[in-house]
Amino acid sequence: MSQSSALNMQTPNPMKKKVITALLAVVVGHMGVLWAVGQMKAPELKPIEKEPLKVRFVKIQEPPKPLPPKPKAEPKKEPPKPKEVKQVEIVKKQLPPPPKKVEKVQQVKKAEAPKPVIKPVEAPPKPTVSTTISETRVVKPAPVTPPPAPTPPAPPAPVAPPAPPSPKNVSIGGSGVQWSRSPKPSYSNSDLEGQTRTAMVYIEANEKGVITSVRMVRSTGVPALDEKILRSVRSSKFKPYKENGVAYPIKANLPLELTVNPRG
Repeated sequence: MSQSSALNMQTPNPMKKKVITALLAVVVGHMGVLWAVGQMKAPELKPIEKEPLKVRFVKIQEPPKPLPPKPKAEPKKEPPKPKEVKQVEIVKKQLPPPPKKVEKVQQVKKAEAPKPVIKPVEAPPKPTVSTTISETRVVKPAPVTPPPAPTPPAPPAPVAPPAPPSPKNVSIGGSGVQWSRSPKPSYSNSDLEGQTRTAMVYIEANEKGVITSVRMVRSTGVPALDEKILRSVRSSKFKPYKENGVAYPIKANLPLELTVNPRG
């Protein structure tokens, strides 16, 4: 046993040799890198010229504080005007002095002969003393009438619509008024009672040609036939009658002649 352990100590371990060799290689490599870095020249850096900064101190002034608003002066109240006191004069009437009593004394002379008849002396009437009571008059101030209120201006008078133009008296047909729907009374020979009948109808129409009034001026002599004619004329219509481009209402007379139909 002792001989085998001594042999193991004398023969080195190949693993340890490899580790030592690797460490030596790393150390040599580092030393070579350090030597190479030491041999390299450092690049020369150009100095950067910078202009010096100029600093300027500015004094900031605080804005002036606004002045407080002045208190509004209160309007002076005018002292109330003293009311005028009107003096009232009291007029006193003085009583007239009482009249003095006048006594008439009639002296009668004594006559020796004959004795005159002495008439009784009538006593004078007692004077009547009129006493007047003094009146005190209180003069009242005249009432102050307020000024009359201003009258509002009168409203403008309404403008009356223009009066419609008076109807024109025209003839029917030709240069006068024209029909837009002419009257066509329907009748038979029995309505004519075997003879020709004539009639005259008075017509009024507005500016649009609408018939507004119809009146029989000359009758046919048959009331039933007259009613048929009027009914037919009311349902008809004129064209608007114009003069210088202005439409006017019209009035006209329409003569009619109703003849017997030979065919019955």
